Amino acid sequence: MKPQRLVIRLAVICFVFVVWGGQNALQAIQPKQETETSQKQSSGRSVTELEWEALIPSDWRFDQIIGKYNIADLSDDDPRAAELMEKLQTLWKEAPVVHDLDGKTVKLPGFVVPLEMDAQAIREFLLVPYYGACIHTPPPPANQIIHVVTEPNRAYKGRLFDTVWVTGMITVERSSSELGEAGYRIEAHKIEPYQ
Repeated sequence: MKPQRLVIRLAVICFVFVVWGGQNALQAIQPKQETETSQKQSSGRSVTELEWEALIPSDWRFDQIIGKYNIADLSDDDPRAAELMEKLQTLWKEAPVVHDLDGKTVKLPGFVVPLEMDAQAIREFLLVPYYGACIHTPPPPANQIIHVVTEPNRAYKGRLFDTVWVTGMITVERSSSELGEAGYRIEAHKIEPYQ
């Protein structure tokens, strides 16, 4: 990584999370009249509609962690900038998850970041809470990235950063890709455009 880019990347990471403020970065596409615990019936299954903040343990507060550092005082050649970047990357990869969600059928809105794509369909993708995550900006913490796998012969026919609802069984399962570390996995039985 070029040193002149280090402080910029730190600033972007902090900006995203400070703007997010531990709250939902998807406010523009949140469920209109639902709460994170609302129950719906879908194909005979009880479905819990989630907001992204429900994926973060209540005692994990990034704003308190980063509050110890004053990024404005760091320069590109400051060794503390490299140290902080390394700490943030570790925190992101190791971000804790909510184990109580494991095995539940959930519905969650988000943005599509394909992991593999052919000319026709996307079989696996990362679901992320804000536009540009993992491609145009650094990835969010692992507890804010979901690895979505479609059912056989039911690949999602769409594009990068489509806004979708994903419904399926969520499991606490870490996975790693070039684009980011996911803390959850959803076996999707329904993917639909967000409206």
